[in-house]
Amino acid sequence: QVQLVESGGGLVQPGGSLRLSCAASGSFFRIYVMGWYRQAPGKHRELVAGITSGGNTNYADSVKGRFTISRDNAKNTVYLQMNILKPEDTAVYYCNARALLATSEKDYWGQGNQVTVSS
Repeated sequence: QVQLVESGGGLVQPGGSLRLSCAASGSFFRIYVMGWYRQAPGKHRELVAGITSGGNTNYADSVKGRFTISRDNAKNTVYLQMNILKPEDTAVYYCNARALLATSEKDYWGQGNQVTVSS
């Protein structure tokens, strides 16, 4: 089992910055991928950014050049640095991890963090 504890989030004005963190703990052999998804009211959850244990990254087109995902494998922690925030970025942000356990691979989710970008 994997537990994901998120921190960060909050209210910022347009153009501001925010940093999200997500720490994984529990019993697992390997976490292949960690990433961030977001879900705005009335919309489907969408991928924001992901990163593999080897450091390969991918981003949603809407956040390229503004958001940066990073990972500390020793701490099993993933970060999302969000810059030049826009009102359209307002959503609940969820941490995700795909982990190899003793018998299977499985996705785990954090509790979610509200990010609100408003004047």
